[in-house]
Amino acid sequence: MKSDNSYACKSVGFSLELSYLCLMETKRQKRIAKIIQMDLAEILQGEVRRGGIKNLIITVSKVSVTPDLNMAKVYVSIFPSNKADDLIKALQSNAKLIKHEVAQRVKHQLRKMPDLFFYKDDSLDYIEKIDEALKEGDNPID
Repeated sequence: MKSDNSYACKSVGFSLELSYLCLMETKRQKRIAKIIQMDLAEILQGEVRRGGIKNLIITVSKVSVTPDLNMAKVYVSIFPSNKADDLIKALQSNAKLIKHEVAQRVKHQLRKMPDLFFYKDDSLDYIEKIDEALKEGDNPID
């Protein structure tokens, strides 16, 4: 089923879905995402240090910004992973405060700060499960 927002590249002879076009980030989106990622990482790590929380590593692994620059998906990697779900919920509930803090840092670089949506980056857990499966002999290639 084609969406109503599909673009047709008639001059080239093929059509592209809008959803596919949204996957290709522009230079501006990448630059804004990088700025947000760096400042957000500093803020979150600073809060962990200031809060006196020990045995917790929080990393902003990726930020992707929508083409209209209204929303930013923030992927956060948390170690140990058993605390990840609670921390993601806490981050999401404090998203407006975090957005304000980031906006104060980037106010000379961005006109409008995108809304932040936090997601758990579980790629490290996925890699760990693959390593364990390979060590146990569950090699799918054999």
